Amino acid sequence: MIRIGLTSFNEHSSLTGKKTSSLYEYAGYLPLVELDTNYYGITKKSSVENWLTQVPADFRFVVKLYAGFTGQAKWQDSYPSIAAMQEHFLETLKPMIESGKLFCFLAQFPAQFKCTKENVAYLETLRELFPDLPVAIELRDYSWYAEELIEKTKQLMRTLDFSLVMVDEPQLPDTVPLDSTVTNKNFSLFRFHGRNQAYWNDRTGDWRKKRTLYRYNEAELKDLGIKVRQAAEESAEIGVIFNNNSGGDAADNAMQLKKILQLDYEGLNPSQIDLF
Repeated sequence: MIRIGLTSFNEHSSLTGKKTSSLYEYAGYLPLVELDTNYYGITKKSSVENWLTQVPADFRFVVKLYAGFTGQAKWQDSYPSIAAMQEHFLETLKPMIESGKLFCFLAQFPAQFKCTKENVAYLETLRELFPDLPVAIELRDYSWYAEELIEKTKQLMRTLDFSLVMVDEPQLPDTVPLDSTVTNKNFSLFRFHGRNQAYWNDRTGDWRKKRTLYRYNEAELKDLGIKVRQAAEESAEIGVIFNNNSGGDAADNAMQLKKILQLDYEGLNPSQIDLF
């Protein structure tokens, strides 16, 4: 199955017609969402339980791992050990895991996470921390995709049973290519960040909003759709996340791709239009 979704559920006004939307409202249009809440700090179990009450049976969540797992926060400031951090995270997400609504955990590593023996060893540790759970790995440094290492990177993902995230982002000398190789037969994850080259590496002003300011055109979406279809031939579950929402473009692009792929999602929540 191919599920299309967006990063967050509450900021896509073109989808629901509201400035701020609930998860229930969002789930009337799309069957997948990426939640980044836990990246900044592990949330309460009650919040997870509340999310589950708002979505239909076939809805799925991509949950970004807490930054302490990917080196973007010092876990030592909050936990006595990595094991304690892992225990807290999994206990919090337990209701989602047990419900079967977890599409995968997303480990998004920073550009500083380069292809080294130490980092390969850490990926092995990460698998030990999340045994038998679906984990997608997003690598942001080109070294993993260098000609002499790319096949080893893919084999590492297969060996560890990780899904290597298929990333679409601006093509610059230090960015990663869109490689649609399937490394996990059970699930694969695409993340589309847009192709705004001018602001991708800009760190001035309100840079976080500028870097994903991009609207895919019809031709680009058709090309991405071909890659999604190809991956679906090798992987049982496909997740597609649009993260190009600096200018509110993600929802429109998601609905365009849904149309291009001729997807008809049944069992979603009733939308406002359905109620009349």
